[in-house]
Amino acid sequence: MSRIVVHDLAKRYGDAVVLERVNLVIEPGEFCAVVGASGCGKSTFLRILLSQEHASSGVVVFDGRPLPREPQPERGIVFQRYSVFPHLTALQNLLLAADLAGSRLIGRLTGRARARAREEALALLDRVGLGAARDLYPASLSGGMQQRLAIAQALLGRPKLMLMDEPFGALDPGVRVEMHGLLAEIWKEHGMTVLMVTHDIAEAFKLGTRVLVFDKVRHDPQFPAAYGATITYDLRLDRAQRRTPPPEPIVAAGQALPSPALPTTA
Repeated sequence: MSRIVVHDLAKRYGDAVVLERVNLVIEPGEFCAVVGASGCGKSTFLRILLSQEHASSGVVVFDGRPLPREPQPERGIVFQRYSVFPHLTALQNLLLAADLAGSRLIGRLTGRARARAREEALALLDRVGLGAARDLYPASLSGGMQQRLAIAQALLGRPKLMLMDEPFGALDPGVRVEMHGLLAEIWKEHGMTVLMVTHDIAEAFKLGTRVLVFDKVRHDPQFPAAYGATITYDLRLDRAQRRTPPPEPIVAAGQALPSPALPTTA
């Protein structure tokens, strides 16, 4: 299982500070919904956890070890736009992911390994409701179906941590509700840790066991980029009552979480 420890993380682009003093501990199996104003560093934080970007300072520990410098299958990602290959069918999209992960030398599984990958891909398509659409190309799939396919791609790597960046932002309201149910079911079944960035507060409280609010607590009117955002509220939700936010935040604005014990590195 995946425990994430973030200690005193900061991210800067030149003189512009995006994130500062971010302290956080995410226990295995938690569903963390990340909210905040546009431009406050939510997606940047997610990309750091994926290793698409790297912190300017601070420490991120994943599974008891410093976060690897490169993305790995144990950290899956689902973007807002459907990250599927348009020239491949739904089944071929999943088989390509299995080919690249299982045969890095030639990029294609063969023999029994490919037969097993095909069986697993078909079972996963059935699980996300795309069994009947396995031979269709993305252009023939609705937005919700394409996002189901993107989630299946991420699940194929059996990630310990699922990172989601506005995964349902481009979907119609009715489809979003349907996708909420699918995600909740998959999260329970796989027991993975989920960190989802969203602008929809209702969605955050509906799905999450924990809501993290990113915002700036320090401001310089002469140089707005002098200070970055941090976690201003850390709201832990009772799953039986998660639609109703608690009356008081766990972490007050500007208050850092206690510094966790960090593993030593050679």
